[in-house]
Amino acid sequence: MRYISRLLLFGLFVAILILVITYARGYRLDVKKKLVTATGIIAISSSPKAAKVYVNGELKGVTDINITLPPGKYTIEVKKDGYMDWKKNISLKGELVMTTDATLFPQNASLTPLTNLGVGKIISIDQTGRHLLFSQTGNEEKDGIYVFDQSKKPFSLFPPLKLLILKKNLPADIDLYETKVTFSPDYKEGIFEFLVDIQTIAYDMGFDEEVKAPFDVTTSQVSLSQAWKEEREREAVKILEALPKDMRAIASDSFHIVSFAPDKTKFLYEVTKKEELPPIIIPPLISANQETEERNLNPGDLYIYDIKEDKNFKLDIKEEDFDPSDIERYIIWYPDSQHVVLNEQKQTSIMEYDNSNRQVIYSGPHEQNFLDIALDGKLLILANLNPQTNKSPDVYAVGIR
Repeated sequence: MRYISRLLLFGLFVAILILVITYARGYRLDVKKKLVTATGIIAISSSPKAAKVYVNGELKGVTDINITLPPGKYTIEVKKDGYMDWKKNISLKGELVMTTDATLFPQNASLTPLTNLGVGKIISIDQTGRHLLFSQTGNEEKDGIYVFDQSKKPFSLFPPLKLLILKKNLPADIDLYETKVTFSPDYKEGIFEFLVDIQTIAYDMGFDEEVKAPFDVTTSQVSLSQAWKEEREREAVKILEALPKDMRAIASDSFHIVSFAPDKTKFLYEVTKKEELPPIIIPPLISANQETEERNLNPGDLYIYDIKEDKNFKLDIKEEDFDPSDIERYIIWYPDSQHVVLNEQKQTSIMEYDNSNRQVIYSGPHEQNFLDIALDGKLLILANLNPQTNKSPDVYAVGIR
């Protein structure tokens, strides 16, 4: 009798264990069909939090939330008052957990002034969080080149700028707004080219301290620029070597990389030769991005490749919206590496790297020849909100988060 009791207890334990494992793997009892069927889980989070979640138009709760559903196709919508809606179509499989993270952008962006110099030209120092500002308003004590470093401290009203060089310490009659800058591979210094009469004068200046007497490199400019170019090419080779083997050959022969996402898991590239991108990860990842990808590469088109998931997406953009000769200035990675910002002719848009959830985030006044993204996700623009009083624009932060 004692052995029978132990056997029954053991059988009960095994049965409970099987039920727990079955439940954990997503199996549920379908009362109508009187069957145990596999289900999946959709884990939905958002920024900001406490946004409403709709599945096929039915309110299911607020983020963050896990929703158990039978296999099938679903439309997920995330909504919050004051923000633009987010939407995604997914195909859920049994025993699978799908994770979605919705980034919501406000319907009305805010503007915050960051300078009061009068800035006629601004150049981004790659993805370092620093910018060169050029001011030429006729004020001898203020006109010059400044380094704006928003990576060291949070934004505040009129943050201090670091003066690089005053215009009065440069040759007379130069136009600062015509300055050309070539950066060193480490982005710690640059060759500044100034046009004086019909001659070009070049100076090498570092960005760490104020320059009183710039170092003239006019005669050695070509050799120095060539050395920097060769070093960049060596770095580019290292980047290609880090790609999967099958991708490496295609990358070197059929396209060139425009820019990497901040976390280096994706890259934007332009195709130069017709090619078909073969599958790199076999079999495909079960929980990979489900948006429609394109692996037939056509010359002149732009694509984003996801290294971790082996997914390739053709960017749905029109040539009239940007200048193909200066792609990096018109298509900019957002700091989360999940979005790209498009500097279009009359507006600024943002979309996920797979083309989904494209939205206009700013269409107010700004100088179209400049747009950048701050490390905290704000847009950086040049704008003159009072042209009757101010001769030159200034730098503004556009709050979109």
